[in-house]
Amino acid sequence: MNIILLGPPGAGKGTQARRLVAERGMIQLSTGDMLRAARKSGSEMGRRVAEVMDRGDLVTDEIVIGLIEERLKDDHGAGFIFDGFPRTLAQADALGELLARLGQKLACVIEMQVDDEALVARIVARSTCAQCGEGYNDIAKPIPADGKCEKCGGTQFIRRADDNEESLKQRLMEYYKKTSPLIGYYYCKGKLCPVDGLADIDEVAASIAALLDQKAG
Repeated sequence: MNIILLGPPGAGKGTQARRLVAERGMIQLSTGDMLRAARKSGSEMGRRVAEVMDRGDLVTDEIVIGLIEERLKDDHGAGFIFDGFPRTLAQADALGELLARLGQKLACVIEMQVDDEALVARIVARSTCAQCGEGYNDIAKPIPADGKCEKCGGTQFIRRADDNEESLKQRLMEYYKKTSPLIGYYYCKGKLCPVDGLADIDEVAASIAALLDQKAG
């Protein structure tokens, strides 16, 4: 079962993707991770990626689709989670054509709906464990009272430099200009499945699980 997680920066796509990987054995496809891995691989595609990045240019959609195709041809177990891709209508078309060519399909597009003001407030309050990357939030999931990460026991926590109101509003504007048209695109294809992205993490996970179980059934 292949799915897309769609929503603005900070909506919780990464958190839910990690849960799906742990609980369902799905494979998370993050374009950023794939580009970094390709650059280190020494493959022909990796050399192309390195050349583009070394020039300071943006990696083309063609290269990204090529990387995704390589992964889709591998054993995909319980399916793939597309996290952060597609971002544009052109990328959505290219992904659809690739899946069709490989005899695969998209089960659903989970839109994590949020209120912008609440989202900004939540993101400004988030931090991660410097040791294991476990996420925390001053509002929804504060750092434990003993100052230790509940996952690894680490005591150092960091905040992203761009997790401030001004940067977030710029990132949201970029999302609405380029990526939000995908909502209508996938709605017309009958693939869009909205969930409340600002609900408790466990509630969001339960909503997504129910959707996937329904699609599987």
